[in-house]
Amino acid sequence: MSVTLPHRRPSRFVACAALCAALAGAAAGCGDPDAGTNGVGKLSARQIEQKARTAVDAATAVRVSGALVTSGQTYMLDMRLTKNGATGSVASHKTTFTLLRVADALYLKGSDAFWHQAADGTSPTPAASAGGGGGAAGGGEVADKLGGKYVKVPADDPAYKRLRGFTDMQALLDGLLALGGTPAKGDRKTLDGVRTIEVTGGDDAKGGTLNVSLEGKPYPLRLVRGGGAGTVTLKDWGKAVALKPPSKDQLVDYGSKIPRT
Repeated sequence: MSVTLPHRRPSRFVACAALCAALAGAAAGCGDPDAGTNGVGKLSARQIEQKARTAVDAATAVRVSGALVTSGQTYMLDMRLTKNGATGSVASHKTTFTLLRVADALYLKGSDAFWHQAADGTSPTPAASAGGGGGAAGGGEVADKLGGKYVKVPADDPAYKRLRGFTDMQALLDGLLALGGTPAKGDRKTLDGVRTIEVTGGDDAKGGTLNVSLEGKPYPLRLVRGGGAGTVTLKDWGKAVALKPPSKDQLVDYGSKIPRT
């Protein structure tokens, strides 16, 4: 006697087989750390570094924030940089100042404490280089005149080059992203939900550690500088930044307003 199987069973078997195949494929994908990435994790440390550099060179904007130690001085940066200018703040010496650069025009706005230090000659600013040195009274006078206002820094002022360095996207990134020693691949880490691959300066990372994105373009997302020289994050790659000179009521003439004693 022959038995006819219900039509339902073969379809269930096929569905079950398809599900098993899908699960097997998913399991295989979970075993591949480069699944769904931009593929740079498969490259050598030197190649990853080159890919990151290519992405940086093509970028139109970036936000750099964190601690930067240079010449024994710690600066806390929060700068939005573009190819043609920048805006943001820099904190040091227990003071904070704001920088704005539009093309070659550089503007500076400092807190009262900042201008006190500048007038006393203890801060690398236009006021200090102009020969403030007026003591507490001189500092108070400068602060009263310049507090909350921008000054345009003349291009021939010795402070111009130093301050512009914080606003120069190419120069700042070139200096930050140069790892010391022979590059080596480090660990894979997730930063703010983004998968990254580390490139270290030498196997001991004494030359610094750079986290390169494994998602989208291989932008560098964090740099731990060698020798305890600070840690900075890099984000908002390619995000537009609106730059325009300060309005007239926010601008004070540098040459005539800063006391020269």
